[in-house]
Amino acid sequence: MNVGLISDIHGNRIALKAVLEDMPPVDELVCAGDVVGYNPWPAECVEALRAGAILSAVGTRAGAPRDRDVPTVLGNHDAAVAEGSTFRFNGMARAGVEHARSTLTDDQRDWLAALPEKRLAFDGRLKLVHGHPDDPDRYTRPEDFSPRLLEDEDVLVLGHTHVQHVETYAEGIVVNPGSVGQPRDGDPRAGYAVVDLDAMTVDTHRVEYDVESVQAAVDDAGLPDRIGTRLARGK
Repeated sequence: MNVGLISDIHGNRIALKAVLEDMPPVDELVCAGDVVGYNPWPAECVEALRAGAILSAVGTRAGAPRDRDVPTVLGNHDAAVAEGSTFRFNGMARAGVEHARSTLTDDQRDWLAALPEKRLAFDGRLKLVHGHPDDPDRYTRPEDFSPRLLEDEDVLVLGHTHVQHVETYAEGIVVNPGSVGQPRDGDPRAGYAVVDLDAMTVDTHRVEYDVESVQAAVDDAGLPDRIGTRLARGK
């Protein structure tokens, strides 16, 4: 079974489209949170994950269900939008949250609010969290990867740092697929990964997208310039 892994879309529909077009056919797709925030298209990104539309777009293998939401966990920006709180957010992050709250429908905000902080999939073989298994707001950076993060699952998928990284241990795999919509590991290309649960291997991927179009949309939406300029640096 091949599973596509995405995280930290952050309202960047142009990067998301590029990832879906680049991703090889998979049996399933999961998202490690932060669907919204920062970039100008939170509603479009929420809708992409709902009702299986994204599964058709990515070209899932025959027999994969397409009539349900993509398994997703709650990111800190998702929670801020759902709860109406920007506590501890800087001005750039706060602006993205406020933009999302003003453009999402009540139904879309309710969808975010209903996302769990943790979920198991594929008979418990894959665990999905946003930041850390014990704390969704805690950053798990590459140097923090450890087999101690794993419990009974074979693969732990997390996001939050926007840094793509994989470690394979005797106990299983820990993987951050990188950020779709706002990479911060020095590579401006959108990141994602594919895990083969049968072979227990992970392939990481990067794909270029039209950053200038996103920057123009950031400006048109009245969002802080740095949201767009940092995309070109991957920082």
